[in-house]
Amino acid sequence: MPLKSLPLDEPTINLTSMLDVVMLLIIFFMIGTQFTEEERQYDIQLPSVADVTALTGQPDEIVVNVAADGQITVRTETKTLADVEAFLSEARQRFPGQAVVVRGDGRGQYQHVMDVMAAARRAGIRNLSLAHQPQKAAP
Repeated sequence: MPLKSLPLDEPTINLTSMLDVVMLLIIFFMIGTQFTEEERQYDIQLPSVADVTALTGQPDEIVVNVAADGQITVRTETKTLADVEAFLSEARQRFPGQAVVVRGDGRGQYQHVMDVMAAARRAGIRNLSLAHQPQKAAP
C-alpha cells in the first residue's frame, strides 16, 4: 500500500508588522508635510539684523574645592586664593548672576573655607553656597 504524501505548504513571510510600520511612516510624513504647507501660507519676511549675538543662558555653577590642607581647586586646576578671586571676578563680569559652590573638606580647618568665601565676596559673587552631605539617620 503506497503512502500518500501530503502536499507541502510553501514557506511564507509574515508581512503584517512590516505593513504596520509602513503605514505609520506614511501617516507621519503626511502630517509633517501639512505643517510645512501651513507655514508657507503666510507671506512673512523675517527682519535681518547686522549685529547678531548668540543667546547665552546662565552658565553652570562654579565649584570651588577646598582640601583639608587648604589646597584650592577650581575645574581641576589648583589655584591660590588670589587666583580664585581673579577667576571669580572675571566670571562675574561675564555673567553677573554667576553661582559658586564651595566644597570644603570636613576634616580641614573652617578658616580655609571662610577665606575662599571672602575671596568670592570680594570678587562680587552674590550667589554663593556651601556644599554638604545629609546626615545619616541614627539606627
